[in-house]
Amino acid sequence: MSYRQTTALKKIRSLKNRIKVIQGGSSAGKTIAILILLIDRCIKEPGLEVSVVSESIPHLRRGALRDFLKIMKETGRYIGQNYNKTLLRYEFSNGSYMEFFSADVEEKLRGGRRQVLYINECNSIQYESYLQLAIRTSNEIYLDYNPSTKFWVNSELIGQKDTDFIVLTYKDNEGLPDEVISMLESNRERAKTSSYWENWCKVYLDGETGNIEGTIFSDYEIIDKIPEDARLLGWGIDFGFSHDPAAVIGLYKYNDDIIADEVIYRTGLINSELASLMKQYDVSGEVFADSAEPKSIQELRRFGFQIKAVEKGRDSVNYGIQILQQKHILVTRRSNNLLDELSKYSWKKNRDGGYEKTPVDSNNHAIDGLRYVAMMKLGARKENRGVPQVGFIKR
Repeated sequence: MSYRQTTALKKIRSLKNRIKVIQGGSSAGKTIAILILLIDRCIKEPGLEVSVVSESIPHLRRGALRDFLKIMKETGRYIGQNYNKTLLRYEFSNGSYMEFFSADVEEKLRGGRRQVLYINECNSIQYESYLQLAIRTSNEIYLDYNPSTKFWVNSELIGQKDTDFIVLTYKDNEGLPDEVISMLESNRERAKTSSYWENWCKVYLDGETGNIEGTIFSDYEIIDKIPEDARLLGWGIDFGFSHDPAAVIGLYKYNDDIIADEVIYRTGLINSELASLMKQYDVSGEVFADSAEPKSIQELRRFGFQIKAVEKGRDSVNYGIQILQQKHILVTRRSNNLLDELSKYSWKKNRDGGYEKTPVDSNNHAIDGLRYVAMMKLGARKENRGVPQVGFIKR
C-alpha cells in the first residue's frame, strides 16, 4: 500500500512554531499524517528522539501505535529486531527512535527527555501531564484532537506566539475511500432535525468546537486573576485515589458573583504530600471535605488544617449543584482542570433521549470540592425548607 501526499500532511508540514496544534474532525488523517512526518524525520535525522503519548496503553495499541506499525510495514521500512515490544520502542538504524507510552504513568511523565513530542488526542489528558511532558521536550510538540468541547488547549495555547493552530476535516484527506465519505456526509441530513447530529457534524465533519449536550453548568466565565477585594469563603477538597486526582479548590465571594480557583489537581498523592502542597499554595482558613473520608480528614487536621467534614444527606449532590447554578461563576484562567470539568459535567440521558436530574458520575473531582464549599458557605444549612440536610459532622 502507498500513502498519499494528502492536504492534511502538507498543512501539518507547513507549521513552523514549536507547538503545533492540529484540531480536526473524524477521518481527517491527523494521526497518520503526523506519524508519516515523524517517521520521515527519524530516517533523515540521526539520533532524533521522539515520544508518542496518549491517555493509556490500550488507547495507544488501538490507535497511534497500531498506525505506526502499519505504516512501517506497508512501506517496507519495518525491521522486526528493531522493535522492542516490551518497551514499545522502535529504534531506527541511524540511532533515532520513536517510543510510545501513556500519560497515566507518573514516572514516565517526569522521566526522560526528548526532542520531539506528539500527544495523540490530547484532550484526554490533564494539563499538568502536558506541562510535565512539554518542559522535558527540547524541540517541537505536536498535539491533535477532535474538538468535542473546549479544554486547556483553548485556554493556554491557542493564540500564543509560539503556537501554530490549524483545523483539518475529512476533505483534507484525499486517501479517504468514497464509501467512508458517503457515510460521513449522510449524517448531515440527520443534522437538519436533530440537535445531537447537528453537534456531531460540527465536531466530526467540520472540525469545529462542539458542545456536550445536557451539560449542567453554563453560566461561567474565565478571569485572569482574583480581584484584591474578593473575599475567601473557604476551600473544598475532593480526595483522590490511585487513578482519580485529588482536587483543592478555593471559593471566593465577589460582589454578586463567586470565584473558583483551582490550586491542586493531581493523581497519586498520599495525604502528607497533599498537605505539603496545600501549605505551598497557602491554603488556610476553613477547609471542607467529604465526610466519607474520615481518616484523610483526621490526617490533614494533624498537619494543622482547619478541615471540616461535610455530612451529605438525601440529594445533596443536586442540592450543591442547585446552589452553584444560582450564581454566576468566575473561574481563574489557571484552573484548567476545573474548566474542563465544567464543560463536560452533564446529566444522565434516559432511553427516550431526555435528561434525568442525575449527574453522570465523572468529570467532577474539582466540581465536588467546589460543591462542598458552596453547600456549607452559601446553602441554607440551618433551615429545613425541603432541601437536603447538610452540615458539619460533630467530632
